[in-house]
Amino acid sequence: MAHAAARLVDSVEKALGAPLPVRVRAWDGSEAGPPGAPTLVVRHRRALRRMLWKPGELGLARAWVAGELDIDGDLYEALERLAGLLWERDDAPRAALARRLAAGRELLALAGPLPPPPPPREEVRGRTGLRHTLGRDRRAISHHYDVGNDFYALVLGPSMVYSCAYWDEDENTTLEDAQQAKLDLVCRKLALKPGQRLLDVGCGWGSLVLHAAREYGVRAVGVTLSREQATYARKRVAEAGLTDRIDIRVQDYRRIDDGPFDAIASVGMAEHVGAVRYRQYADILHNLLRPGGRLLNHQIARRPLPDEDAYEADPFIDAYVFPDGELAPVGRTVTTLEEAGFEVRDLESIREHYALTLRRWVANLEAEAPRAARLAGPGRARVWRLYMAASALAFERNRIGVNQVLAVRTPDSGASGFPLRTRDWR
Repeated sequence: MAHAAARLVDSVEKALGAPLPVRVRAWDGSEAGPPGAPTLVVRHRRALRRMLWKPGELGLARAWVAGELDIDGDLYEALERLAGLLWERDDAPRAALARRLAAGRELLALAGPLPPPPPPREEVRGRTGLRHTLGRDRRAISHHYDVGNDFYALVLGPSMVYSCAYWDEDENTTLEDAQQAKLDLVCRKLALKPGQRLLDVGCGWGSLVLHAAREYGVRAVGVTLSREQATYARKRVAEAGLTDRIDIRVQDYRRIDDGPFDAIASVGMAEHVGAVRYRQYADILHNLLRPGGRLLNHQIARRPLPDEDAYEADPFIDAYVFPDGELAPVGRTVTTLEEAGFEVRDLESIREHYALTLRRWVANLEAEAPRAARLAGPGRARVWRLYMAASALAFERNRIGVNQVLAVRTPDSGASGFPLRTRDWR
């Protein structure tokens, strides 16, 4: 195993047919690769076994979560350089295939005995039955959100808002300021007025309903499937003296039966709905709104595919972060809302804002890394750091986007209630 790094770099470069864009430090202390580049630290041979057993993103993720891989240097630069290393799914030309097989034999010799160890325990397992049933969705939400409110407070900061903030050009703007700006933007787009009823679908830790009740005088219902979120939100509502105006429920959106509402906000929730339920989701929200009521749907979007039936969720995110989560192109979202009877009045892309938000969350996590590991476990803390850093790059590079779609349940009279200059938001 002497000079394992050089052997590893040589094998990978043979497989790639190109120079390795990062430096490598192996478990024996040896190093190889381009000087000055971020260093991929391979702490144990088990990492190679995981990657050989699951070529591509999931094998890398499992080794990362287990602490067998790490990055010495700029995490974002390393992720950008490593993005092209995932094994292609397409059939390779015969020469490339032969080269990869030869490299694979060398990597097997380095990796040691197969099969690999079991996946780290934070991986979602035991999913059975149809996707997006009430029970399976409840378990998926619990996996992501019921990991400890103290952990989320560390990452998100005082705002406790787990969605894209709304930034301005001032470099001194804080995360808290930007999240308050986003909450107020949602309220203004919904044209909230004192005495109205607001439904927040996927209310998280209660930040939006608190802002809407306190600043706009509404009565609000917030629903979530996370019991930890609900407990935290109810405590905040009680401390604000707003229990008579805010109702926090552990409830599936499919079980809400006390409409109509004057306005509905769905911020970062529709990603959990799934393609098979998205029309049902749109129909339910339409039926819960009074005629003239507004919907603000804030949702991450992926790019369209030539063959939409070929879409598959990201394997790392599906296994470790958002079980059963699905992204849709923004055009599909708009079409589905219109099919349900909504009139779409405005669409604002805020893609760059999410990249800025994620970088702040990663900075919070890195600044409190030991405490984060104590609160959520080392593996979960590593999952969140990798997920958030990779997502920041995806937004920056326009691989994914995020959009606020504002729609109205236009009454039969056709009077939408919108001003002629829509973006006055009054």
